[in-house]
Amino acid sequence: MKLTFKYKKFLGILVLAVFLGCGPKTEQDKSAADQNPTTPPNIILIMTDDQGWGDTGYNGHPFLKTPNLDDMAANGVVFNRFYAASAVCSPTRGSVMTGRHPLRYGICTANCGHIKTEEITLAEMVKEKGYTTGHFGKWHLGTLTRDTLDANRGGKPENYAHYAPPSDHGFDTYFVTESKVPTWDPMITPPRSAGGVSPKLTVGEPFQTFYWSGPGMIETENLEGDDSRVIMDRVIPFVEEAAQQEQPFLSVVWFHSPHLPVLTGDSYRKPYHELSEDQQQYYGTLTAMDEQIGRLRNKLKELGISDNTILFFTSDNGPEGKAALGRTQGGTKGLKGRKRSLYEGGIRVPGIMEWSGNVPQGKTLETPCFTSDYFPTIANLLGIDTAKYNRPFDGMDLMPLIEGEQEKRNKNLAFRFNNQAALIGHTYKIYSRDDGNSFELYNLNEDPSESVDLAESQPGQLKEMIQEWQTWKNSQEMSAQGMDYQQADQ
Repeated sequence: MKLTFKYKKFLGILVLAVFLGCGPKTEQDKSAADQNPTTPPNIILIMTDDQGWGDTGYNGHPFLKTPNLDDMAANGVVFNRFYAASAVCSPTRGSVMTGRHPLRYGICTANCGHIKTEEITLAEMVKEKGYTTGHFGKWHLGTLTRDTLDANRGGKPENYAHYAPPSDHGFDTYFVTESKVPTWDPMITPPRSAGGVSPKLTVGEPFQTFYWSGPGMIETENLEGDDSRVIMDRVIPFVEEAAQQEQPFLSVVWFHSPHLPVLTGDSYRKPYHELSEDQQQYYGTLTAMDEQIGRLRNKLKELGISDNTILFFTSDNGPEGKAALGRTQGGTKGLKGRKRSLYEGGIRVPGIMEWSGNVPQGKTLETPCFTSDYFPTIANLLGIDTAKYNRPFDGMDLMPLIEGEQEKRNKNLAFRFNNQAALIGHTYKIYSRDDGNSFELYNLNEDPSESVDLAESQPGQLKEMIQEWQTWKNSQEMSAQGMDYQQADQ
């Protein structure tokens, strides 16, 4: 029987009671008593940047090779309908950190707002249980400096209020950039053919975005070659040290790949040599990143902690740009829309959870889930009651869905971004391009490409979902006014 953490905890208490009461009677009993099934699980949250729902091997891509993601999917649970909480990066990242829609605390889009100190982050929450915490890769939840010009907003007086490094939000260790960097030689401005290169930058000169490991601490060593490898070179020592200290850890790994500028090394282009230059670069970037995920999973096995480590994998939104335009080769596998759209292609993203021996192997979950679900899932696994935080959460615990105890969500997925609105349920979805003044209605089970608007033929279903979205909107706007923080102080 495969045991979840909750059942392992119960079993641990039972074993401890037997041990204290009369001692182990056999060698087998001694072995069971020596184990500590109540040890909290390590948690690793992996997120890519602009990777489309169709951009994995396990989801049937015709060219892309992602053997480690494929193995992770085969060994865990694949969320066939997993969603980013927004159609661009920063808001989605905020949802991961808080379990709350980012408009509740002012992160409206990329380079907008910051993670507020009044918010309770995932890192702050798990520290209640003795975790060590590390963040690696892209941050994009505020600036990292007030005194050095950096990236999009760092060091500019008008952005001082948005200073919000990971160390202010529960992270003991970090190695992060404010925003994007090239996927190869991340500190150097690449050729403009890589895409996303500002005309203010000079090819071959510094990209003017830094890796920071603390306030005032700019990293200068080991920054060449594949950016995903550069990041993983910092993740691995963090994991090794936590394992050596026998301390549970939270590691947030947010890769830059495959966000523009996109380029990679010759060895990663080689498997795609028959394809176009842009395809070689794009697919090679993802294969290079996949290699680093394999490196991490192998390290967990080597350290003997893979069975007690939860791995989540997803993307922050759908693929950039128009199909087959330069380096923006990401795919939605026929879904409508791309990055910045609340149609399916802009927000439905790859989703995997791997936890050997604790979640089913090779299971595909069709229930809609999203990035706001991470926070309450981890809270419940650790026995933390989020009610004590006295604020609304938009996510829910995923374990009852994964374990088959529950087929449908107890709350639908609500979205609001850039004058668009959406609400996604088990079967139906409403979508608005005018902030909820009028809505389209789709049956996603029968029409995942959102080609047939059912608003006129099913007015009752439409009305019910609009009312639910309006209720959520009212709650979100109350949060935006700071009401959640006032409640928390009471």
